[in-house]
Amino acid sequence: MTSETKRNWKPATALVHGGTQRSAFGETSEALYLTQGFVYDSAEAAEARFKGEAPGFIYSRYANPTVDMFERRMCELEGAEDARATASGMAAVAAALLCSLGAGDHVVAARALFGSCRWIVETLMPKYGIETTLVDGTDIDAWKSAVRANTKLFFLESPTNPTLEVIDIAAVAAIANECGARLVVDNVFATPLQQKPLALGAHVVVYSATKHIDGQGRCLGGVVLSDKAWIDDKLHDYFRHTGPSLSPFNAWTLLKGLETLPLRVRQQTESAARIAGHLACHPAIKRVVYPGRNDHPQADIVARQMTGGSTLICFDVKGGKSAAFSFQNGLDLVRISNNLGDAKSLITHPATTTHKNLAEAARLELGINAGTVRLSVGLEDADDLIDDLDRALARAA
Repeated sequence: MTSETKRNWKPATALVHGGTQRSAFGETSEALYLTQGFVYDSAEAAEARFKGEAPGFIYSRYANPTVDMFERRMCELEGAEDARATASGMAAVAAALLCSLGAGDHVVAARALFGSCRWIVETLMPKYGIETTLVDGTDIDAWKSAVRANTKLFFLESPTNPTLEVIDIAAVAAIANECGARLVVDNVFATPLQQKPLALGAHVVVYSATKHIDGQGRCLGGVVLSDKAWIDDKLHDYFRHTGPSLSPFNAWTLLKGLETLPLRVRQQTESAARIAGHLACHPAIKRVVYPGRNDHPQADIVARQMTGGSTLICFDVKGGKSAAFSFQNGLDLVRISNNLGDAKSLITHPATTTHKNLAEAARLELGINAGTVRLSVGLEDADDLIDDLDRALARAA
């Protein structure tokens, strides 16, 4: 296949064939290279490889053939020049944020972040002399006002976890470019199929590959994608010396997950949209937030920068925490779990799990109240899921 042919591949094709490197055995499935290190033909060859004068692998903490295939395939999907795969999504976030920052630098981040992401911004960074400011991500003027002379990085997730706010990535990227900062976008909720942050002006994209990319509850993983110059100059040494590398086995599993990603995300999104419409009319539900619905707070931005809705729904059960708990406990098909993007439908109560470390005032500011739940729609039949939700809501009432 010519390089021109590869450039014209649609995502579904790239996710089956992209980045594949076959051994001399000509295997159909990608090879799994379970090795810590690599051998050299001579001492001179080892020296040349360590100097970067000769191509080849050195140590699986730095790079591995199976991991390299996963990184290449993600680059083809995302439209990125280079990538580094990590042991988890949070390892990817930490690497993307910390690798280019030092004491005295300033970071502006959207306040609507996953709990661990917000901990890095609010708690970890200040310990190392990095100043941080949290803003309402949907308020473009707030990003502008937060910029200082020492601002080096912007960070956001969109749609946000768990309330599915959608931030205007292109507008924030323009502000970042004006002040010489880099914009890092956590694109987990949109998936690389429904939103392309790099095409919208972002400089770095991160994923928890644990979610939709694996999508079957099997393993942890993460990935950071950007231009090659930034990967080489900022991320590579951080990655090499701190060791957040992805295991070859998990990389192989994630490669298998990528092959079915379009099929899964398409079905999950179709089901989620239908379920969101059903819940919006349910008397036991106070509020439904779903990208793609006309009543979404940022419906115009969703239409402009996303090609699909989401596999996730945020909604409030009337009656607060006790009603939300009764509802979750009454579910038979949907499982209670803090994960998302899985083939199985999963439900979470953010106030007592993923965002429990936030003060109540901070949670309420983000739209997370005692009755808020986050539903990750799986591959079950939508009718069965609606029946399960209805029965549980009736029991809770």
